[in-house]
Amino acid sequence: MGYNAGHYDVIVVGAGHAGCEAALAAARMGAKTLCLTLNLDTIAYMPCNPSVGGPAKGVVVREIDALGGEIAKNVDKTHIQMRLLNTRKGPAVRALRAQADKVMYQMEMKKTLENTENLTLRQAMVERLIVEEGICKGVVTKTEAEYYADAVVITTGTYLRGKIIIGELEYESGPNNMQPSVNLSYALQDLGFEIVRFKTGTPPRVNRNTIDYSVTEIQPGDEEPRAFSYETTEFNTNQLPCWLTYTSPETHEIIQENLHRSPMYSGAIEGTGARYCPSIEDKIVRFNDKPRHQIFLEPEGRETEEVYVQGLSTSLPEDVQRKLIWSVPGLEKAEFMRAGYAIEYDAIVPTQLWPSLETKKVERLFTAGQLNGTSGYEEAAAQGIIAGINAVRKIQGKEPFVLARSDAYIGVLIDDLVTKGTNEPYRLLTSRAEYRLLLRHDNCDLRLTEKGYKLGLISEERYERFQKKKEKIETEIKRLHSVVVKPNKETNDILEANGVKTITDGVKASDLLKRPEVTYEILAKIVPSEQSLGEEVEEQVEIQIKYKGYIDKQLQQVEKMKKMENKKIPDDIDYFAIPGIATEAKQKLDEVRPLSVGQASRISGVNPSDISILLVYIEQGKIAKVVK
Repeated sequence: MGYNAGHYDVIVVGAGHAGCEAALAAARMGAKTLCLTLNLDTIAYMPCNPSVGGPAKGVVVREIDALGGEIAKNVDKTHIQMRLLNTRKGPAVRALRAQADKVMYQMEMKKTLENTENLTLRQAMVERLIVEEGICKGVVTKTEAEYYADAVVITTGTYLRGKIIIGELEYESGPNNMQPSVNLSYALQDLGFEIVRFKTGTPPRVNRNTIDYSVTEIQPGDEEPRAFSYETTEFNTNQLPCWLTYTSPETHEIIQENLHRSPMYSGAIEGTGARYCPSIEDKIVRFNDKPRHQIFLEPEGRETEEVYVQGLSTSLPEDVQRKLIWSVPGLEKAEFMRAGYAIEYDAIVPTQLWPSLETKKVERLFTAGQLNGTSGYEEAAAQGIIAGINAVRKIQGKEPFVLARSDAYIGVLIDDLVTKGTNEPYRLLTSRAEYRLLLRHDNCDLRLTEKGYKLGLISEERYERFQKKKEKIETEIKRLHSVVVKPNKETNDILEANGVKTITDGVKASDLLKRPEVTYEILAKIVPSEQSLGEEVEEQVEIQIKYKGYIDKQLQQVEKMKKMENKKIPDDIDYFAIPGIATEAKQKLDEVRPLSVGQASRISGVNPSDISILLVYIEQGKIAKVVK
């Protein structure tokens, strides 16, 4: 018999990267929050590579921080290396990437959760949901504890019916031999949710002391202090390097000879894997013209000798994995510590969600993270904070908090999932964002801090600092538009010394800064500011003036799209009653139930002609409604 274990405003199931952000957001917004996790020792665990960030993903980490999330602060406290990528390219593709200390990352996040007001942390296996008349009222654990809540967020990662596969060996398990969650998956299916089977994988780990680093290339962190969070003031400069090596002809030969033993090619793996993170055997089959592939040796932390062999993800049998390791230059005598494996798991089809991440089938039930078909810690954390925010807003009777595609990469991620769905583990890429010049690494705070403050996730002190920064940027841009640089000897000497063509006529300081070779640093020597601005402000001034033409073009595109986004579609419209729309489009529109014409236009299988007919139908105002 079950027993009543208490009532909460919000219950979060799972404490991975999505669960941590969801629980912290809900608690910080004042909701009495319970976070239930299979194992208190694996909070914020990194089952795959111990890194955070990279192209697009690094921007997401800063966006979460600008909204008041935790991932950025946590990696700033616990990283062993940090680099700014694509520094020679334009600002739209720059991003931070950090190597985390895997164990310290977990410990710091656990400490944060344990010491957050309104948040209770508890170890428990959730087996089923309490659903009455289509509304989620709580959860039931394996020990028959019944926890009641006004909203529930599920963030179960890769644990749902998890199955580890190494060669011919298969067994039920969560990541790294942890306990899987089986019954909750069946409970979701019983509620009518469509479930898909996905796959991810991980490479072997080796002992640092047994690597011959002399034949590898060092990959150090940046000497300049870096941070993801806008609140970080203390920088970790004691960094550990990563190392680069490559596969050898022998590596490729071993794989070709053992393909028949690979679960990927024998049919043992049913789940769909991530296209952008293929296993080594997949890479060698798909790109057989390449003589070698990069292998990065990434330390897992300061207090462990384990090294993550990035680029050698595999589910080949253990004896083959050992041979593979020893075939890589620098790893000829490496001590094998953990085997790589593939893991299959259940995920829900994300078109069953509203943009708020509330499920369409069950009210007050939210899902976030890899459960929604994504890959990556950053994508999970992004969904977690949005689900946590919206769980609280649902309880408060407020409109959902939804980021547009022009607001953030988080908006692109969630819109792609709920509008287009995904047939493989979804990974964020810069190419997925049509407004990527607006969604930059450097301006996350300018885009989202105001929103985070209104949600109650940004402190007064931080908001005041942000307002001062914004004011400095605006004042300096205004000043540079009004100051005229005269073509005197002093000015031209500075320009010449910096390899810049001299001027013969007076020119506005802002126009001079638009020249590709002129940086704000050079300009400041000619027309110095009376106040100290700081690097962040100077960077913004330079980017906003230099790229103004391109930014304005994207803003015009956003305005055009907003008109489509503002054309709302009644939630009970009957698409099958609209004459002229193609049958496939009707089916897709009925499945996704888009909230706006803009969202409808992004559904695969819905053509511009279908949208034109839908627009006319809505404007006529004679809406046929679905009989419920």
